[in-house]
Amino acid sequence: MDIPVPPTPLPSSALEVAIPAYWTRSPSELGAALATSLQDGLTSGEAEERVRRFGPNSLSEESGGGMLANFARQFKSPLVLVLVFAALVAGGVGEVHDAIIISIIILASCFLGFLQEHGAQRAVEALRQRISLTSKVRRDGADKVVAAVGIVPGDLILLSAGSLVPADAVIVVAQDLNVSEATLTGETFPVAKAPGVSTKDAGLGDRSNCVFTGTSVRSGTATALAIATGPRTEFARIASAVARQIPETEFARGVRHFGFLMTRIMLCIVVVVLVANLLLHRPIVDSLLFSLALAVGLTPELLPAIISVTLARGARTMSKSGVIVRRLDAMENLGSMDVLCTDKTGTLTEGVIRLDSCVDPQGVVSPEVRRLALLNSAFQSGMKNPLDDAVTATIAAGEISSDARKLAEIPYDFSRKRLSVIVAGKDGAPLLICKGAASNVIGVCAAVMAAGRELTLNDNVRKQLDDVCRQWGEAGMRALAVATRPISEATPKISREDESGLCLQGFLLFSDPPKANISAVVASLVERGVRIKVISGDNRYVVRHLASAIGIDGSRMLTGKEVGRMSNDALFSRAGKTDLFVEIDPNQKERIVAALRKAGHVVGYLGDGINDAPALHEADVGISVDGAADVAREAADVVLMRQDLAVLSKGVDDGRRTFTNTMKYISIATSANFGNMISMAAASLVLPFLPLLAKQILLNNLLSDLPAMAIATDKVDPADLRRPQRWDISRIKRFMLWFGPLSSIFDLATFVVLLAVFSAGQDEFRSAWFVESLMTQLATMLVIRTPGPIWRSRPSPLLFGTAIAVGAAGVTIPYTAVGGLFGFVPIPLEILTVLLGISLFYVAALETVKIFYFTTLSTEDHSQPRTSRRRPRTRTRRHSK
Repeated sequence: MDIPVPPTPLPSSALEVAIPAYWTRSPSELGAALATSLQDGLTSGEAEERVRRFGPNSLSEESGGGMLANFARQFKSPLVLVLVFAALVAGGVGEVHDAIIISIIILASCFLGFLQEHGAQRAVEALRQRISLTSKVRRDGADKVVAAVGIVPGDLILLSAGSLVPADAVIVVAQDLNVSEATLTGETFPVAKAPGVSTKDAGLGDRSNCVFTGTSVRSGTATALAIATGPRTEFARIASAVARQIPETEFARGVRHFGFLMTRIMLCIVVVVLVANLLLHRPIVDSLLFSLALAVGLTPELLPAIISVTLARGARTMSKSGVIVRRLDAMENLGSMDVLCTDKTGTLTEGVIRLDSCVDPQGVVSPEVRRLALLNSAFQSGMKNPLDDAVTATIAAGEISSDARKLAEIPYDFSRKRLSVIVAGKDGAPLLICKGAASNVIGVCAAVMAAGRELTLNDNVRKQLDDVCRQWGEAGMRALAVATRPISEATPKISREDESGLCLQGFLLFSDPPKANISAVVASLVERGVRIKVISGDNRYVVRHLASAIGIDGSRMLTGKEVGRMSNDALFSRAGKTDLFVEIDPNQKERIVAALRKAGHVVGYLGDGINDAPALHEADVGISVDGAADVAREAADVVLMRQDLAVLSKGVDDGRRTFTNTMKYISIATSANFGNMISMAAASLVLPFLPLLAKQILLNNLLSDLPAMAIATDKVDPADLRRPQRWDISRIKRFMLWFGPLSSIFDLATFVVLLAVFSAGQDEFRSAWFVESLMTQLATMLVIRTPGPIWRSRPSPLLFGTAIAVGAAGVTIPYTAVGGLFGFVPIPLEILTVLLGISLFYVAALETVKIFYFTTLSTEDHSQPRTSRRRPRTRTRRHSK
């Protein structure tokens, strides 16, 4: 370590600018420049002051500008702008009264949206805080865990395998440090890092003494001095030059396409109605306001707020079950998921791996193999893993000589699947001890230990060893091999090439039984339309044994070698038919997930290791666990608070409830609004007056949207939980065309009754139809919210209560002073009675048509394969800090 230089006073602006070419300077120079002790780090007070000076260690502010900015954003909606234009038109021609009423409706609508979205944001932020990224630093001379956003220049960051690097930093001390820099440089393999200096013209990939924000530690440990944080990092610089956006999900795409559909319909109606009314010599201002009100009345303008509320409520519900949603739009994909890819350890198995036996190549228990395994596991400094923990858990006092010392290490990587340490003692030359996957270690052996003698490892012996390993695997035992080779003290530098010509010493046998209830959980996911595929780096025989024990078909299997020989097109054709992928490396995991997605599946990937990050990025919904490696947890969309598929099964149900309730609002609003607006547009062409004034349409729309706020609390039928849920614009169109005209038929019947039977005047007609229109919309909400009979699927108390309250208010308004402001008059009792009768008859007709519609839809759904109705989509990789 460099000799520490006492911190020197700095000019007030010294820390405000980046240190130029910091990679060319020693840690001691940088420590002095940043007024940091390289032993004790910053004090807590200094760190707090630097947070205030530099701001949080994040690429951008998360708050979005606070409550006022959130409220202002409500006015950016095109529909709100249409209303603002209508108010300006009314005020400009002297209709101040109408302008004020329209303005009040605008404020009320925006305030409702603001309350819902702001509450949703706060709820989601509270959930994110539960799983926020943390880092280990040294402050006040002690090692502490702090939130990554609180890292400041001058902090001493402590890194280990699995850590995400939280800031651009210079390495002070390192041991066997290898860092994955793919997010910055695109380099696939980890890069070795060590203290030192780099040349001034060194690029990012050549700065071997630096680590950068967003990269991850694959093996080893280090202490690094933070130089740049937040927007001053290399990651932020690249992100500003290349737009890095989370790709559009299927749900977001569906919302966008739905918006296009409604816009086209809205424009057609507005243009036709406006032109027709002008040709009929109606007042131009009234005709324009009426047309604009029709446009707003047709469109579910609270859809963004409804989506935010529904997703946030779903996220809160899921958090109670131990599922934390990091990205809200991932909830739709969780509900749509029809394939779940998962490793086996800790998910399908207990995850408590036990070392059952240490045997020589002949299968005889061997204390020497045990000693060698203990040395390898105890001295390795790479990433922690349950196999090494199982080995070291058996260490007893005196089993490792106090004279034994580690000289070097060849870290584990996922292509070699081996780890070697060079150990020396007072009695002998340095010894390379290699431990790893049986086939990978045997592959670099030239000899085998038998009865205390080294014998040549020929093809016949290799076959015998393969047969023994296969028998262990078929019995559910996982085997690691241990091999050795003396190393000359004169060897200048140890490298992977030294793992050759080894002597096989024996095997370590591990067991990890399946979880007690895993068969039932797997069956429950299959019942929900989610097919489980195991993607594991483990031996094929071990994975097949586990699969058969828990109810997964083990006959359809691909090995890593077979996947490696396949083209992407070949893998695309085989992936959907395969349930077990064994002996797989991390890059192949990503290819498998991509192939499944290309085949039209919505793919979830559950992983918790460093090697799972690429596949988590590629999946439609990445799922990790709270105790996962930082890089895996940050790559995930959903985090399980415990590694249990039962928790995930509950999360799938919650995701489907959220999606179903969102689609309820869209279906209800489009069908009811579409029917009423068509009726109004048609009536305006034949009546001698406008059927409703603009302010009356807007009031009707506002009132009917109030119960929609409670849809997030509504119950969901069990049938909606048994299958993946997906957007289908064509189905929404069909829904509109079935239920919209039905509403219009009853509207026209109301017109005939009011004009032909009661000879209603202009104001009386408007008052009566306002009530009837509101009643049919509320009835539509309560009836078509479920495909089954309404009496078998009751709405939530909040939804039902709100609908009743709004209905009562709608009937009452014409009899109040508020009704006078909107141009309403009291409705005679006989007319009101007939309107209520028409509404009840409408409910009966709606229920009948609904049953026929969903019966027809169900028949069509069973007549075609599920995946054929879904268009494959592409997706760019996400980048998140």
